[in-house]
Parts: sequence; structure tokens; C-alpha cells
Amino acid sequence: MEQRTLGRTGRPVSIVGLGTWQLGADWGEVSENDALAVLDASVDAGVTFFDTADVYGDGRSETVIGRYLAAHPDVNVTVATKMGRREAQDPANFTLAKFREWTDRSRRNLGVDRLDLVQLHCPPTPVFSSDEVYDALDTLVADGAIANYGVSVETTEEALAAIARPGTASVQIIFNAFRLKPLDEVLPAAREAGVGIIARVPLASGLLSGRYTTDTEFAENDHRTFNRDGSAFDVGETFSGVDFATGVRAATELSAFVPEGLTPAQAAIAWVTQQLGVSTVIPGARSIAQATSNATAGTTGALPQEYLDAVRSIYDTNFRAAIHDRW
Repeated sequence: MEQRTLGRTGRPVSIVGLGTWQLGADWGEVSENDALAVLDASVDAGVTFFDTADVYGDGRSETVIGRYLAAHPDVNVTVATKMGRREAQDPANFTLAKFREWTDRSRRNLGVDRLDLVQLHCPPTPVFSSDEVYDALDTLVADGAIANYGVSVETTEEALAAIARPGTASVQIIFNAFRLKPLDEVLPAAREAGVGIIARVPLASGLLSGRYTTDTEFAENDHRTFNRDGSAFDVGETFSGVDFATGVRAATELSAFVPEGLTPAQAAIAWVTQQLGVSTVIPGARSIAQATSNATAGTTGALPQEYLDAVRSIYDTNFRAAIHDRW
């Protein structure tokens, strides 16, 4: 699989990585054996980038990755984690002391002395403009606790604020065929600054797989059930913030343009990888089959123009008015 440099980290990573939220919580039950199998299948398929967070299963996702890495010491994988969601979302909590506490816990969970990449996990908007926050992150780098730092954001404005900071190595942002706003300013700004872009939620929480109908039901402990109104966290994280029924209809329409030989999910992931400025895209997987299929999207050829045109047309018709200015 093609490798791209992840911004200011200088690290080569596969253009399709693996998001591991689902290996911790909020996507239904995944056993540890199944989680380890997903990690192994991803690596076998060419994946060299895992994304996790300290709150995914309250550390379960990090711990599973740590066990996998300990059992496979020769595997060359960059692991990005995130911090900041284990405390009340008050800017006053984003201090050097807290950062040390959080990163020390992640280092223990992952079984490493130094974390490859730590991202602020969608913190309150004022955090992105705080000199003290970036000074604290720089201190962690100088201390050797982390190699690089980045941010995970909800809005394009937050992304642009972080990109302007010289120490920001990467920005993680929701970007998919149903969320096109990052194309306007974020990707161009990141390219100019040499900041990596990690694209998350590439399948709009599964909508772009084309497998759902308006009657599809999800497990009670799946965020696609309990966060449709944004009561647990930013609603933009669930189905990219689009209305479920509208998303199902639009996904069906887009499926008609999927090139022969690809699944709708593979085409949607490939579309993200083929946007200029994207370093890696991090679909989740709960099974070996999903992990292998997702990784295959990193080895496809260029998508046909009719698919590219359909993405734009479907977005403009179904989603632009409702969500483009929101995030």
C-alpha cells in the first residue's frame, strides 16, 4: 500500500490506516480476541497506522493495541492516541500537569516509553488558541514523553487555528463524501504548512457502505443509537451529522456510480485517499473481513470522473444547505 509522510512527524504511514474506537466501546461488543484479529489482519493488508484514544473503552483500545505490539515487536506501526476527554471539558483542565498525567497513562496502556503522536481530543474551542497549551505540548516533546503532537477537531475553524501553530504535526478531521467542507480551506492550508491530515469517519458511521436501510437498527450501546441527537457528544461524529433517512437515500444513489470491482465502502474510502492533502484515512473495522476490505481501498486506481461528479452533486443536493456551514 502507498505510504505518505504524516505531516511534521516525518513518519511514513499507509494511506489507509485503522481507527480503533470500535475496539474499545460505543459500536457494540467486540471481544479482545476479535480486536487482536482485526489488528493483525490490518497489518497483513499493509496498514501501518493505528489511531486510538485514552477514552475508547476507558483505555481498553490502547491496552489491546499495546498487547498486540508486545506480541509483534517487529511490526512497524505508528500509533496515534488522543487525550483530553477524560476530564470535564473546561479549558482550565488543559494544563501541563494534566497532559503529563494523561500521557503517562497512555504510555502504560500502550507499553511504550514515548508516544508516537498525541492529539488533543476535540477539546473546547478556546484551547486551540491558547499559547499555554502549545507550550505544554512542546514541553512534553522536549521531555521525550511524546514524539509529536496534533489535534482532533470538530470544525474547520479549529483546524485552521491549529495548523497556524508551528508545532502542530497533524490535524484529524471528519472528511468524507457527505462532509466536503474540509476541501475549501483546511486541506489547502495543511498542504502549505506541511501539516498532516488524518481523515476520520470516512464512511459516515457506515452510511457510505450502502448496507443500511431506514429500518436498520443498531445495538443499544452503539453511538448510532444513543447519539443521533448529540446528547452524548458532538452529533457530527454520528452519521457525520446528517439526517439518517436522507443519508440512506443518498448512499443508495451514490452506490449506482461505484466502479466495477469495488464495494461502496471501498469506493468511499478510496475517494478520501485521492483528495490532495490527505495523509491517511482511518476507517474502523470490527472483523477480519472488514479490515481486509477497507485496506484494499488503498490499492485501487483512480476513481472515474462520473463517481467524482456524483459525490459533488449528491452532496450539493442533499447535505450542503443543512451541514456545510455547521462544522
